[in-house]
Amino acid sequence: PTEGLMRGMEVVDTGKPLSVPVGKVTLGRIFNVLGEPVDNMGNVKVEETLPIHRTAPAFVDLDTRLSIFETGIKVVDLLAPYRRGGKIGLFGGAGVGKTVLIMELINNIAKAHGGVSVFAGVGERTREGNDLYTEMKESGVIVEKNLSDSKVALVYGQMNEPPGARMRVALTALTMAEYFRDVNKQDVLFFIDNIFRFVQAGAEVSALLGRMPSAVGY
Repeated sequence: PTEGLMRGMEVVDTGKPLSVPVGKVTLGRIFNVLGEPVDNMGNVKVEETLPIHRTAPAFVDLDTRLSIFETGIKVVDLLAPYRRGGKIGLFGGAGVGKTVLIMELINNIAKAHGGVSVFAGVGERTREGNDLYTEMKESGVIVEKNLSDSKVALVYGQMNEPPGARMRVALTALTMAEYFRDVNKQDVLFFIDNIFRFVQAGAEVSALLGRMPSAVGY
């Protein structure tokens, strides 16, 4: 994002928050924090954009009913059922099958619920992001021949990016997910990998601003 910038350059304030593309055009593509495609597959035909900073939904608009989100994975639905509208964490060492579980969840929400998924890669290694993208194409989650048939949109703010980009990339992905939920009325699975690096990016920004970041653990 800082490529080509130098001291003394003129900066123009647009007066608007950062806006990113939303809707079906995002499926099967990889975006950065600015909503620009970074998968070398050409520009996105942007039909609609939304700002990443918006007012949260009013409490009266929230669905407070308790209901289980059926993933279609029997062991998950039996032992650790997901609550619709809730949050859940996947914890495990390297190579134990977290990515396989994610692929299965993305596939199942598309087939059983007609929904989509949005994946935010926050501070991950470039190799990890590339491996995930390749596995998604091999498993049919991303359909390269017809991207509109894909079941997931990817937003990456990787380890080599400035902390400001890593801190905001989750909001970019969240904006895309909210559009599918609010406008398209679809079920959406929203993944952040990983939440620790999101918090870490916030601590780095605080340090750069001269503020004392809170004590962080792992």
